[in-house]
Amino acid sequence: MKIASIHLYTHELPVVDGPYTMANRLVYSLTTTLVKLVADNGLIGWGETCPVGPIYAESHSLGAVAALTEMAKGLIGTELLPVPLHRRMDKLLKGHNYAKAAIDIAAHDLLGKHLGLSVSDLLGGALTDRVPSYSVVGITDPEESVRLAIDKRDQGYPRLQMKLGGRPIEEDIAAINKVWEAVGSSRIKLAVDANRGLNTRDTLRLCRECAHVPFILEQPCETIEDFQKIRPQISHALYMDESCTSINTAITVAGTGLVDGFGMKITALGGLHPMRAFRDICAARNLPHTCDDAWGGDLMAAACTHIGSTVAPELLEGVWIAAPMIEGNFDAKNGIRIEGGHIKRPQGFGLGVVPEEGIFGDPVASF
Repeated sequence: MKIASIHLYTHELPVVDGPYTMANRLVYSLTTTLVKLVADNGLIGWGETCPVGPIYAESHSLGAVAALTEMAKGLIGTELLPVPLHRRMDKLLKGHNYAKAAIDIAAHDLLGKHLGLSVSDLLGGALTDRVPSYSVVGITDPEESVRLAIDKRDQGYPRLQMKLGGRPIEEDIAAINKVWEAVGSSRIKLAVDANRGLNTRDTLRLCRECAHVPFILEQPCETIEDFQKIRPQISHALYMDESCTSINTAITVAGTGLVDGFGMKITALGGLHPMRAFRDICAARNLPHTCDDAWGGDLMAAACTHIGSTVAPELLEGVWIAAPMIEGNFDAKNGIRIEGGHIKRPQGFGLGVVPEEGIFGDPVASF
C-alpha cells in the first residue's frame, strides 16, 4: 500500500472564552493544518498539526504548510509503513518534526483502516479504554486561580496544571500557595508549568518559598543548561517539555538523571512512531510523562489518546487535549471529549474519528 495523493487543508480554531494564557503568549485563535493521505487502494487517512503560534516553539502554521509542501511530491509512491515513511521524510527535509507528525498520524490512521486495527493496536495495544486527562489554570490572579482549580477538581480531573511566568514571581508564589491550600486535601496532583518563562533565580525562589507544596515543576527555564543549574538546588520533581525536541535529547536527559519525567508532545518528536520509542525509553527508565500536543482538534486529540492508552498507568501523567476550548468537533458523532476528567479511547479502525465531508473547505494544496 503506497501513497497515491496528498491534500493539505487549514482550519481556524477560535479559543472558547479566550484568551488562553501562558507566560509568553495570549492565544485567541489558532490555525490547524490537516493532511489527507489517499492510498493506491482508495483508503484515506487523516493527520493534524497545530502549533501555538510562532514563539511558543520552533513551529508555526505557515511553516507547517510550507514544510508539507516541500515534502509532498517526494512522498508520492512511498510505502505506508512508519519506518520507510520516516526515512523518506528525513531525506526530503531536515527537521520540521511538527510538520512530519501530521503525515505520520495520517499514515497510522490509514494503516489501521487497512489492517482493521485501531491506532492503539498499531502502537502495541491499549492498557485501558479510559485515560486520565488534566486541566490547565492559566495565568490569572490568585483568587481566580483558586476558583478555577476548585471547579476543575469538582469536574473530576485527577491532575491540575498551573501556568506561571510573565509576571512578578511573588504573584506566582501566591497563586500556588492559595491553590494548594484550597485543593491539596483532595489528593489532586499539581504541576506548575512556566513554559520557559522563568530565569534560574526566580525558579529557585519559587521552589524555596513553596517547599511545602508537592508540585511537579515543568519546564521552568529555557535551556538544558538552566536545568543543570537548578537541578541540584531544588527538591521538587523536574519535568522537561519544550526543550525536549528529539529522541536523542530524551535519551540524554533520561540517561543522565537530569529530569524526573516529561510533558511530551507528539509533534515535538515527529509523530506517533517516534512517540512510541519515547514511551518505551521512559518505561525502561521508570520515568512518568504525559501524552499531549500543543493544540488541535479531534484528529490530534485521538492520536494523543491512543498513545496515552498504551502507556503503563503508573507512568501516565495524563493526556491533555484542547477539546474544552474548541467549539464543536470535526466528527460530530465520534469526536473526542473529556468526561469526568477522563477521555474514552476512540473505537473503530485507525484513529476512530473521521472529519465530516467538506468541513475544512477546499484544500490549500494537492499533490
